[in-house]
Amino acid sequence: MDTAITILLDGLVFSSYLFIVSVGLTIIFGVMKILNVAHGAFYAWGAYTAAFLIGLAANAGWPDWAGFGIILFSAILVGLVLGLVLERGILQFMYHRDEVLIVLATFGSFLVLEDVILLVFGVNPYFAFQPMVLLGSVQLGGIARDTYGLTLIGLAVVVATGCWLMLKRTRWGKLLSAVIYDRELSVTMGLDVTRVYIVTFTLGAMFGALGGAYIAPTVSVAPGFGIDVIVLSFAVVVIGGMGSVPGAMIGALAVGLVRALAVHKFPQLELFVIYAVMATVLVFRPEGLFAPVKVRRI
Repeated sequence: MDTAITILLDGLVFSSYLFIVSVGLTIIFGVMKILNVAHGAFYAWGAYTAAFLIGLAANAGWPDWAGFGIILFSAILVGLVLGLVLERGILQFMYHRDEVLIVLATFGSFLVLEDVILLVFGVNPYFAFQPMVLLGSVQLGGIARDTYGLTLIGLAVVVATGCWLMLKRTRWGKLLSAVIYDRELSVTMGLDVTRVYIVTFTLGAMFGALGGAYIAPTVSVAPGFGIDVIVLSFAVVVIGGMGSVPGAMIGALAVGLVRALAVHKFPQLELFVIYAVMATVLVFRPEGLFAPVKVRRI
């Protein structure tokens, strides 16, 4: 029973972290039809920025709870700066080009941003443990769990609820839906598609940076930090369906729970089971479990 509870909690925590990162990736693809490999760099920059600023705050004598504000600030800062730079500086000139070229452009941007991290933050790891230590631990089913990790589940719920409300209950959500289903018709009807693209890409970048910033207090932030997460995020959105927020949630749960089971029971199969789930889904649902309906033009 203890093992089952541990697997469930580990799976939910890992799923929550994957969902926060993946939802930014799937929103960008859903609206802009861009497979953004540079999303891993947003994640890494969010983690580095949060860890660096939390360290500065601790040295300056700030209270540990200030770290939570720093995490949110880091995600917004990285999303605004890097999102705007990449979208306005590179992607806006490539929207009418082949999709493969756009993927290569984002991949090149990812490599550049990874190297710039080394120039800005150096090669030494960062440890921003203060927010995690502040919250301590709790007993769940007789098992001690760090409270900070459990708050990640709550954050994922907040992000999922916020995305649903934005897409279904706001004017901006209706504008996004219009652009998703027919960009050309949206332009014809007078919608400012350029502004929609800017806001969408920046918001997606913020989610990627938020995932990195929030996970920073639980790990050692070191070079190469963003490589693994982009691979796992692609697996999540492929399983759930590219462009689907509910799909990202289901995909993250599938990957997180299966990985947790493998780690505890079959550690040698940890990576294999993730791609096995993805391959199984693609065999029966090549477009993913919850892929948005594609408009057929006659």
